[in-house]
Amino acid sequence: MREAISEALTSAQDKGDKTRMSILRLIKCAVKDRDVANREAGRDPVDKDDILNILLTMRRQRIESAQAYEESGRLELAEQERHEIEVIEEFLPAQLDESAMQEACKSAVEDIDAKGLRDVGRCMNALKQRFPGQMDFTKASTVVKGMLR
Repeated sequence: MREAISEALTSAQDKGDKTRMSILRLIKCAVKDRDVANREAGRDPVDKDDILNILLTMRRQRIESAQAYEESGRLELAEQERHEIEVIEEFLPAQLDESAMQEACKSAVEDIDAKGLRDVGRCMNALKQRFPGQMDFTKASTVVKGMLR
């Protein structure tokens, strides 16, 4: 994944795409910062799962920022955030569509034999292990809660 990010940065530099270069540099910097933190803590450098979590966090932050910009009428900044989201999503696994997410939630509920709302956490943990980065877990939580009511 590191190599894909580096290659994309090189390509953006060759094309002179400053916006794309900026977000790719931010991604590389975030990964490098996590590497340094891990090294100081005596742990291994970040792996693919850690990079995935970094990207998911960056995407979530930009989604929240875009919504805030829209609410305050700053549409040009909201559009910039959406462009950054598109760049980040290039490195994330493909997202499950609505019907696939419903089916995954149903399967998780059945697999752990969930009976009520107190089992939502167990269902969500199972979904996060099976589909890391592949679905919006906030929406999935709503679906699971609906199934368990």
